[in-house]
Amino acid sequence: SWEHISQDSVSSVMLGSPYTHTTEAPATFILVGIPGLQSSHLWLALSLSTMYTTALLGNTLIVTVIWVDSTLQEPMYCFLCVLAAMDMVMASSVVPKMVSIFSSGDNANSFNACFTQMYFVHAATAVETGLLLAMAFDRYVAICKPLHYKRILTPRVMLGMSVTITIRATVFMTPLSWMVSHLPFCGSNVVLHSYCEHIAVAKLACADPRPSSLYSLIVSSIIVGSDVVFIATSYILILQAVFDLSKNAQLKALSTCGSHVGVMALYYLPGMASVNAAWLGEDIVPLSTQVLLADLYLIIPSTLNPIIYGLRTKQIRNRTWSLVMHCFFNLGS
Repeated sequence: SWEHISQDSVSSVMLGSPYTHTTEAPATFILVGIPGLQSSHLWLALSLSTMYTTALLGNTLIVTVIWVDSTLQEPMYCFLCVLAAMDMVMASSVVPKMVSIFSSGDNANSFNACFTQMYFVHAATAVETGLLLAMAFDRYVAICKPLHYKRILTPRVMLGMSVTITIRATVFMTPLSWMVSHLPFCGSNVVLHSYCEHIAVAKLACADPRPSSLYSLIVSSIIVGSDVVFIATSYILILQAVFDLSKNAQLKALSTCGSHVGVMALYYLPGMASVNAAWLGEDIVPLSTQVLLADLYLIIPSTLNPIIYGLRTKQIRNRTWSLVMHCFFNLGS
C-alpha cells in the first residue's frame, strides 16, 4: 500500500526479545505493536475498538441504505457502496489483531496469516484509490456532460470499471506478497510493527529485501501517481465548467463534489504524512510515530468516510434516518 513505499528508510532496531534461528520460514511472527508505546497499548486498544465499531456500523448502514433504496441506484452511490465494502475489508484485515495485541498481548501471527493480512491491506488500498478515480470521473460526467450522463455511465460501463479496478489491484499486488513470502527467514521473527507491514517483515529476511521494496515503490508510484493525475484533471475540467454556470448552479455543482473531495483528503493526506515520516527517518520521526501513523492511515478513512457521506449527502442522510426510525419503531412495537 502506498503509505509504505518508503518505509525501507526506517533503520532496523534490535529488541531484547529472543530470536528464532531456523533455516525454514518461521511458524509465527511476533508483532510488537507500537515500539516504545507499550504503556499506552490499553488506551490504543480502546480507541481502535471504538473506531472499528464505528467503521463497521457506518459502512454497513451506507451499504444497506444504497442496496435497498431504488432511488440511490445511480453510479455515484454504487461506487460509494463498493468503497464502503472495501473500507470494511481494510479495517477488518488489521484492526482485530491490533486490538488483540494492545489489549491482551496476543502478538503471535502465523506465517500464512501474516502474508494473507499483507495481501488484503495492499489489494484493498489499490482498489480504494481506483474507486476514488472512478468517483471523480462520475462527477466529471455529471457536471461537464449532464445530458449524456446516463448514456456514458451505463451499468455495463460501471461493471467494467469495477472489474478493471479489481484486476489491476490483483495483478499488481499479488507479486509483492509472493516476493516477500518467498524470502528466506533465518533470523529474528520479531516484526517492529502492529501488523504485517511488508517492509517491516522483509527486513527480517536473510536475503536482500530491496527487490520487493523497489517493486513496491514502482507499483505504488504508478497506481497512485496515475490515479492522482486523472483525479486532478477531472477536477480542473469540473472547475472550468462550473465557472460558466450561474451562481446557484455553481454552488450546487461544487456541493455534489464536496463529499468526494473530503474522502480523497482523508485517504491521501494521512498516507502522505506516513510516507514523509518514513522518509525523514528515525532521527527526526521516532519509529513509534511512524508505526502509529501507518496504523491510523488504515482505520481513520474507514471510520470517517460514512460520516462524511452521511452528513454531506442529503439523499443518504434522509434515507438513513428513515431506515433507522423504521427499525427503531418496529423493535419498539
